[in-house]
Amino acid sequence: MVVDPLERADSTDDTVVASIDPHDAGDEYVIADISTDDAWLAMEANAAPALSAWR
Repeated sequence: MVVDPLERADSTDDTVVASIDPHDAGDEYVIADISTDDAWLAMEANAAPALSAWR
């Protein structure tokens, strides 16, 4: 399926979630927009910035 990256879902349908996923090599921080296929990113949890640093 080809997805137009410029096409946005209705703003009421946008759902961004985050989680810490445990792995043998270390925890992984995952952010995903579950209203869009393949819209996610992951990084080592200890490398993720603290929420206070984003403000």
